[in-house]
Amino acid sequence: MMNTAIPPGQILRNHYLIVRELGHGGFGRTYLAKDKNRFDELCVLKEFAPQVQGSYGLQKSQELFEREAQILYQLRHPQIPKFQELFREKIGDRGYLFVVQDYVAGSTYRDLLKQRLREGKCFTEAEIIRLLIDLLPVLEYIHSLGVIHRDISPDNMIRRESDGLPVLIDFGGVKQIKAQVESQFSPRNVHGSPATRLGKLGYAPDEQMQMGIVYPHSDLYGLAATALVLLTGKEPQQLIDSYNLTWNWQKDVSLSSKLNRILSRMLAHQPRDRYPSARQVLQALNDTSEYSSPSPTLPPPELTTANPTPTKNQSQQQTQKQLKPFKLSFRLGTIIWVSTSVLVMGSVGWVVGNYWADRLSNSPQNSDDFGKLSEPKRQEILRDRRRELGLDYNFFIDLVNEEFYYRYPEQRGRLLTPDPADRPWRKRWDETANQVLNRLETLSDESRRGLGTYTQRDLNRWIEEANELDISTSTLFDRADTEFYQLFPERRDEKRLVAEPIIQVWRGIVHDRLLELQ
Repeated sequence: MMNTAIPPGQILRNHYLIVRELGHGGFGRTYLAKDKNRFDELCVLKEFAPQVQGSYGLQKSQELFEREAQILYQLRHPQIPKFQELFREKIGDRGYLFVVQDYVAGSTYRDLLKQRLREGKCFTEAEIIRLLIDLLPVLEYIHSLGVIHRDISPDNMIRRESDGLPVLIDFGGVKQIKAQVESQFSPRNVHGSPATRLGKLGYAPDEQMQMGIVYPHSDLYGLAATALVLLTGKEPQQLIDSYNLTWNWQKDVSLSSKLNRILSRMLAHQPRDRYPSARQVLQALNDTSEYSSPSPTLPPPELTTANPTPTKNQSQQQTQKQLKPFKLSFRLGTIIWVSTSVLVMGSVGWVVGNYWADRLSNSPQNSDDFGKLSEPKRQEILRDRRRELGLDYNFFIDLVNEEFYYRYPEQRGRLLTPDPADRPWRKRWDETANQVLNRLETLSDESRRGLGTYTQRDLNRWIEEANELDISTSTLFDRADTEFYQLFPERRDEKRLVAEPIIQVWRGIVHDRLLELQ
């Protein structure tokens, strides 16, 4: 008996009003619905209705389904639709199971690619790098919980309208159960043949398609395949050499050597040759992201004889842990907060502010005299101050490089050398480093020591702690925005931050503001 769609207007469980069918998925049909108990909030209902025969088959499928749904219910990540509940419903003479989850307003990357192709375009390398950076932490999160998505493709990723971040949908665990159940209990499969392997041809590695074996790197394979499809507009079958089973995209798109190497390793035919984790891919991307363009020479070693010139991003800071670059803006709440702070703290804030400003302007290392010092002396001061502030060396170098290139974009990608001709630029780099130290000095010792390690998970935890204090996320962020722009006024014109070292500073400020509120 064929499963028919539930018509719009029908109400399930006395409060889910069916709006329309969204499509057919691995579960069965998927519906957009309004939750009458939540002021008509939109949600997604996914049905689980395997074509099985007999009460035992149905009971077994429900047990497996509920077990898998429980695992997915435990996932808590802002880029994964939250599973709200699981319920049974009888429609006509058939029993159904439904999963209810958050509705994500946006377009799948499949639809976005179709739109690009109609315009004669594809995704750019910078966009793909941004996509990888935004999505790899999500995979790292689910893999840390022992969950493998199994079905990464442009169809199962949505670009969310509200913030432009990719959201991962349609986890494959329940789809795999549906395939297994139907293979064992379907009336069309009386011999109980092995379950249909889950995954899309070309997007899933061979061991997954042929044997059903999945590891974290199986998802990384699917993500790399998705990236190439978005870059070229061609499906995997058009990019894979069927004779030797290798990917060949170079004739269709020209990529940087770094991204070429990363995608090649993610798509290696032998599992042992792939990156074992999303974290390692993010580490490899550290030098190919939009904020780390080709850059100069080695960083200044911890000796007073070396030149602190801008460096290639060699830091082992955990770039893999970043999620999204936050939009920083002044809102009405900022104005209210600033006004209230002035009234409440009054003279205390005035005294502290003037003390800080006087300290920065009068100390030798913070005055114009710093630039008049000899190069070895400048390096000695920078080294000692960095150590005194407890800053990670590699993070500090990356942050200074980012600021240096932001101020002097014409130098980006150029090698600064020990040659006398580069002495003026080395001096400017030192001055930039000194100003960065002045700014970071205003952070608390605790927040400063964490710079370079803050993750989206940390930020989510701080948001929860603020909410427990009845402080909204916007209020917390407004306070951080205000202080950040006081420290980095040149960044006011940016629509959003894209450089990870700078984002780390903003997160450190968020942490300080939370500690202050607590």
